[in-house]
Amino acid sequence: MVQTSARLLALLSLLQTRREWSGPELADRLEVGSRTIRRDVEKLRSLGYPIEAAPGIAGGYRLGAGAELPPLLLDDAEAVAVAVGLRSTAAGSIAGMEETAIRTLAKLEQVLPERLRRRVRALGDATSAFAVEGPRIDADTLATIAGAARDGERLRFAYKAKDDASTRRTVEPAAIVHTGYRWYLVAWDLDRDDWRTFRVDRIAGRVGAAGRGTRREVPGGDPAAYVRRAIRAQDAEAVRGRVRLSAPAALMERRVPGRYATVEPDGDDHCVVTTTAGWSPQFVVWMATLDVDLEVLGPPELATMAQQIAARLRAPR
Repeated sequence: MVQTSARLLALLSLLQTRREWSGPELADRLEVGSRTIRRDVEKLRSLGYPIEAAPGIAGGYRLGAGAELPPLLLDDAEAVAVAVGLRSTAAGSIAGMEETAIRTLAKLEQVLPERLRRRVRALGDATSAFAVEGPRIDADTLATIAGAARDGERLRFAYKAKDDASTRRTVEPAAIVHTGYRWYLVAWDLDRDDWRTFRVDRIAGRVGAAGRGTRREVPGGDPAAYVRRAIRAQDAEAVRGRVRLSAPAALMERRVPGRYATVEPDGDDHCVVTTTAGWSPQFVVWMATLDVDLEVLGPPELATMAQQIAARLRAPR
């Protein structure tokens, strides 16, 4: 009886890892005959697991979806991975998911074996995360986009560009990419007849269905690599901010993260800091906090912004 129960759990675990298994594949993995697999499938069905079967040589078994489906079976590594993912989601960039993630984590910890519960709690107690300060997105919007990409559906939405210009876009979604900071949609733009990347946090209002579309493969086959190239291309075209600081480059290199700006010597006692991407008002404020004299070299808009900020700071209250 113990061997049978263990085999049923192993069979159920296999059915959860892949969309479909053939009878011979399952029999080989569990080291039993095909007749035993058929009997075990019937036992699982009697317990409420909706296992679908297709007859014939090309047929196989799959675990169907259903409201009566008992809880998932997770091995040790999978249970810890889920717990870590839930903790990350609780401090993540998807709006409205914090409480849901915490409730789900609490339910998971209740059913974990003690050895895993201690590992998960230790990980949680020893780990801290920065609160997300960047753009946040709506979970329903993300789910709608993902479903359309999966089912080959077109979507229509309002999109606000970097310069705040608003347009209506009709696209065929192909993939969603998370950079760790922002979420991007990679899609075929029907009006422009070309591939485009869209920041999900700039999609305004409701995302609407626009009929059946064509499932397309992202150029190169790797959505993440495509988005990375697109971001680098945008950075290459961006107007960079340049500031001259009255301090040696060797000193400023330790205070200016290379991810955001480069530092080049300008004589022994001065250096030039250049943004790695386009400039923003935050750049000149950041430079001012370094507590050294500075001169804005360009562009002219950045110099004007610096003058405006300085005027506001000098204005009497």
